[in-house]
Amino acid sequence: MKIEISDSISYIGVDDLDIDLFEGQYVVPEGMSYNSYLIRDEKIAIMDTVDRRKAEEWHRRLIETLDGRQPDYLVVHHMEPDHASLVAQVADEFPSLQIVLSAQAAKMLPQFFEETVFEARTLIVKEGDTLSLGKHTLHFIAAPMVHWPEVLMSYEESEKVLFAADGFGKFGALANETDDWACEARRYYFNICGKYGVQVQNVLKKAATLDIRTICPLHGPVLSGDLTPYLSLYNTWSLYEPESDGILVAYASIHGGTAEVAEKLAELLREKGAKKVVVSDLARDDMAEVIEDAFRYPRMVVCASSYDGGVFPPMHDFLFHLQIKNYQKRRVAIVENGSWAPSAGRVMHQMLEEMKQIDIVSPTVTIRSRMKKADLPALSQLADEILK
Repeated sequence: MKIEISDSISYIGVDDLDIDLFEGQYVVPEGMSYNSYLIRDEKIAIMDTVDRRKAEEWHRRLIETLDGRQPDYLVVHHMEPDHASLVAQVADEFPSLQIVLSAQAAKMLPQFFEETVFEARTLIVKEGDTLSLGKHTLHFIAAPMVHWPEVLMSYEESEKVLFAADGFGKFGALANETDDWACEARRYYFNICGKYGVQVQNVLKKAATLDIRTICPLHGPVLSGDLTPYLSLYNTWSLYEPESDGILVAYASIHGGTAEVAEKLAELLREKGAKKVVVSDLARDDMAEVIEDAFRYPRMVVCASSYDGGVFPPMHDFLFHLQIKNYQKRRVAIVENGSWAPSAGRVMHQMLEEMKQIDIVSPTVTIRSRMKKADLPALSQLADEILK
């Protein structure tokens, strides 16, 4: 796929259509893009490499775009292997090239590349530093913990391009790109960067002082035109504010009884006026998508079977994921199921209490093995409480 950002800035990234799990855990049925760029001026800068899975294809694109010239710099915005796997290969191929990166990233180089000597090859930059390529000048922006501590972004002032590292990235190969950027960008954000809302806010404040016309992320499409929708969503997400009205009903059921309760509660919520109710089976549905919905909507119900004196593991896993991704500012109701000693509600309540600004709806509804007619009033009352 040939993409020209401008006469001087070319896209040299590659699609990975064969990958099954990104970062060893996220299902990517539409593949993944590893983005890399080349700025051609009096001096030439390679803006990041790609995952070693696509090394050969990327190298061909690099050589073709260089068109016989030698690169002067390799700018490393992020040391994660899906972007920096080929740093040593580039350094070996172009002996005069300097590697431009943060001090923290420089410390990481020998952790990934034991056999390559980088001394005297690195140019350490920090917040506020600039690098002139001729007509193009890069301004470096510190972006620690978005989502690693060494991350830099850079702003090219003449063409007003922000090279945003993992910011504004999304799942999916560019060959499979659709108009609905937000769908897979949202799943990507909350699962990759979700923990670091404060740090994302810090970068957004810096970006607000710049005249940005184009955003070049390390995953997903190059963003141009009216950037307001992307910036607005990132602001909402990083403030942990709900994006749209709706209720997530997430359940973990062993023999189907808890699933029936979850579906009945969803039905009651719709009857009482809820416009959007999403029901998710934590044992079968993509965990990353359920995490996405938990952050997307202001209200959630967790329904789980008791298990070994605790809670059925798929629910424990889900709530643990929410904890480490900094879930907060939400209203949550609890439904437990137990045949002899219900325990799921206690565990879910404890895990939710550890999160910030979670309004736990009272009371917890307890089901004994299977939902019965006598349980319906309690479920109806719970639906009313959720909708308050």
